[in-house]
Amino acid sequence: MIITRTPFRISFFGGISDYPEWYKKHGGKVLSTTINKYCYISLRRLPPYFKYKSVIRYTNREEVDSVFDIAHPSVKACLLYKNINDGVEIIHTSDIPARSGVGSSSAFTVGLLKSLNALQGNIISRKSLAIEALHVEQKIIEEKVGSQDQIACAFGGLNKLEFLKEGQDFSVMPITISMEKLNFFQKNLMLFYTGFARNAPEIARTVIENLDKKTASVNVLEDIVEDGINILNGRIDKFDGFGELLNESWEIKKSLADGVSTDDIDRDYSLALRAGAIGGKLLGAGGGGFLLLFVRPELQGRVRIELQHLLEVPFRFEFVGSHLIHYSEHDIY
Repeated sequence: MIITRTPFRISFFGGISDYPEWYKKHGGKVLSTTINKYCYISLRRLPPYFKYKSVIRYTNREEVDSVFDIAHPSVKACLLYKNINDGVEIIHTSDIPARSGVGSSSAFTVGLLKSLNALQGNIISRKSLAIEALHVEQKIIEEKVGSQDQIACAFGGLNKLEFLKEGQDFSVMPITISMEKLNFFQKNLMLFYTGFARNAPEIARTVIENLDKKTASVNVLEDIVEDGINILNGRIDKFDGFGELLNESWEIKKSLADGVSTDDIDRDYSLALRAGAIGGKLLGAGGGGFLLLFVRPELQGRVRIELQHLLEVPFRFEFVGSHLIHYSEHDIY
């Protein structure tokens, strides 16, 4: 039996610039962190006693005789990419619902590829794992998705991700700040689940179609990445500026395409600001999922009261990335 644990991510700044349609022409950069909410993949070779060859359990249950019969696009693509034709059992569980803006679909792909490499006896680096996930999602499945989620989930940690022009290469630069600053930063962040599921590829497609008309806006979103890092490297009493940058980038992001926000989300965000939040944003492509807020600790009680109709989700940063939590060769069959 093989079990992998892959973290979800929070993207602070620079989203949109991680779409290949953008960074292959202009380059791109993102500031993000992974959090202690996870996707789990359990994998083993399925014994040949069943009436089906493979079984995949996620929201649905699939019992199939061939890889080509699998409906789940990522599972099918990963098995074909890794050339695995033997019967397998794959079980997915998650701390957070799908389509909620924290990179859940990419975390699934990263975790599954980590598991399949282990099944084949391969030791894979974080960078190679991210590259495999990018290939599966963008080249095989041909999803309209960015490139930050796969990298963040594979590497883990609080990082600046930089995407190079004229190619697929990227760099990962950890943000090295003191534990005092890190803890203070986390204490100012609140996360609320709006309950609205959204279709990220559809929203992303609309944003991509508008990129040529929104060059100046995306350039500002990239510049804010460096501004945010400078704040984290500065004095703690200036950290409110991070919340102000979140608000600025959120207002810009809403202008990139219809559907990024909704009336309900705008209402909740306004309630949070009136209660004391300095800034925030909707995570992911938009339309629903998780609302991230920057709020001084002494004002967080007021925000909770105003947003009591939403589910608050406590979290901490994590720094490990996708990894094996169980590997037993005898259990693989």
